[in-house]
Amino acid sequence: MGMPADIGVIDTLIGLPLPPTGSTTELHDQIGYMFTDMPDSRRGPTSIDDLLREMDAHGIERGLIPVHFDDDLEVMAVRKHPDRLLGCLDVDPNAGMRSVRQLQEAHERIGIVAAQFMPSILQPPVAINDKKTYPLYAKCVELDIPVFVNAGVPGPLVPYETQHPGLVDEVCCFFPELKFVFRHCCEPWVDLTVKLLLKYPNLYYSTSGFAPKYYPKPIIEYANSRGSDKILYGGYHPYGLTLDRIFRELDGLPLKDEVWPKFLRDNALRVLGIDGR
Repeated sequence: MGMPADIGVIDTLIGLPLPPTGSTTELHDQIGYMFTDMPDSRRGPTSIDDLLREMDAHGIERGLIPVHFDDDLEVMAVRKHPDRLLGCLDVDPNAGMRSVRQLQEAHERIGIVAAQFMPSILQPPVAINDKKTYPLYAKCVELDIPVFVNAGVPGPLVPYETQHPGLVDEVCCFFPELKFVFRHCCEPWVDLTVKLLLKYPNLYYSTSGFAPKYYPKPIIEYANSRGSDKILYGGYHPYGLTLDRIFRELDGLPLKDEVWPKFLRDNALRVLGIDGR
């Protein structure tokens, strides 16, 4: 049996087109070598409606979208459609308490349900276990929200050291209540990642950034066994993959029947702490 229909998918990485200028856009342009059919998406006045239509066409009930504190369109999307679009605030550990206060304000005023950062693209880069991250991790625990962090060799042309998944070992020991979610598949340290997922109850893994046919085999095996509650579906639309491609390849994923609802929906609802109705 392939992917079940009418499950109400929760996508843990989907979003609006990037603004036409900015450092994030420049870094995104560097990953074109990794994707042969990147979506041709441009930000415009209908971007929010376009995203909702794409979600409807593929059975995505809710999407976790990146929200930058000063991006009015992303903020408006979460405020206008809280039943469909869930905010994940982009935080910068380099900003110290300013970023912590922004996280608190975004949670109170915008209703964001998670935080995120990519260690290797920060200026300067900040490792997963750098002490600069600790105030943000503590605030996530206080707000009872997860943090999504990229791990593994990054696509942009930047060094990888800050994203070694083994660095989470210290974080999980120091913050046992923190819900920490790996993004972007953690290659080439997937076997180590599985060991860490087994070790720490609040450590999770999102499949974002990779087309389903390239999901690491050890992750599929783990999801089909002891890790059925730890693996969350994450796409990468419109940043690198089209939803058409993602869902076409998802249908061929060798998951057990009982794992599909957890992977596509239930695990994300639990980790994000949102109502599934």
